[in-house]
Amino acid sequence: MQMQEVDVVIVGGGMVGLGLAAALKQSTLRVAVVEGRLPDPVLGAAPDNRVSALSLASQRILQGVGAWDGIAARRLQPYERMQVWEQDSFGQIAFDAASLRQGALGHIVENRVIQLALLDALKGADNIQLLTPARAKSLQSSAAGALLLLEDGRALSASLVVAADGAHSWVRRQADIPLTSWDYGHHALVATVRCAEPHEAVARQVFTPQGPLAFLPLWEPDLCSIVWSVPAKRAEALCALDDERFSRQLTAAFDGRLGLCKVEGARSAIPLTARYARDFARERLVLVGDAAHTIHPLAGQGVNLGLLDAAALVEQILKHHGAGADIGLLANLRGYERWRKSEAARMLAAMEGLKRLFAGSNPLKKLVRGVGLCAVDALGPLKQGMIRAAMGLDGELPALAKGEKI
Repeated sequence: MQMQEVDVVIVGGGMVGLGLAAALKQSTLRVAVVEGRLPDPVLGAAPDNRVSALSLASQRILQGVGAWDGIAARRLQPYERMQVWEQDSFGQIAFDAASLRQGALGHIVENRVIQLALLDALKGADNIQLLTPARAKSLQSSAAGALLLLEDGRALSASLVVAADGAHSWVRRQADIPLTSWDYGHHALVATVRCAEPHEAVARQVFTPQGPLAFLPLWEPDLCSIVWSVPAKRAEALCALDDERFSRQLTAAFDGRLGLCKVEGARSAIPLTARYARDFARERLVLVGDAAHTIHPLAGQGVNLGLLDAAALVEQILKHHGAGADIGLLANLRGYERWRKSEAARMLAAMEGLKRLFAGSNPLKKLVRGVGLCAVDALGPLKQGMIRAAMGLDGELPALAKGEKI
């Protein structure tokens, strides 16, 4: 057996796992990232279906770890305004970056672009080792440390194992950490569409009786990525339609706001489930990102929550390491757990509340929603507070998310 000693093993080389590794590249800690498959580095002319709406806090984190320039050099689209309305209702609300003296409310970026830029940021980091393709086989932990065996026979001894391996986390299952979850009963149908009218760098979302539909602007003026949350059977039926019929139904659901929309490329539907791990930390083990929590995509906050997890964990690790403490002791992981569990619970509750608020088409309920949306739109301080929170300008933020060095 080939044994290697490191300080931190990160299982999962997605956006959150690579972001965590990149944030540790200036430290003296020895870090290994275990990933089964890296993304194809060659971007096609057409965008990927999986995109993220990066908040200002996420932008600052990615700038702090040296990945933002790599994103900008590939492709991204800032959005300066956001429009939200309910179908067949007078209720609507609009947000504008200029009102907050910001250049943009956020950026729409393909997930693969974020990963590739983070991989670039790790190049030349002597303390970071990327093990790929590699898959974990078994995990053992004790007071002395953790031992991770890989399928290829290699073994990693570490002070701390980080589960950054997604919603169906192998690490979380190995640690037998209970999970509270509930099925939203919806699928998120994702696709790329070309619109008859330009998106003008505006993110748009309409609440329909069956679920929210978001149009996210991409780098070409008439190109958008859509996230359409609909019941599972409806998603299956929409995916089975030919392009012309799908495009007609999509245009109608979006109230024709950007004229006729034509789908380009494949469509896919992703089941939506809320998850919340009972423990975010155990002795020698900590969960980040989707391994710890998943939320409804209606506000586009999933990856932002995960990157904040990574930034908060790095802050805690470096604080204890700098004091000469054992970074894998549960006592030294409690601060991260309390911090991020409360933030995740707050976000889950907010998403569930929004989903329930806009569910159904009862006329009285629609009237209340319409009045509420218009009232919030008219109340400047309340509206600004909402968008500041979504952008990551307020709240208990990690240093990286505030643009500070760690």
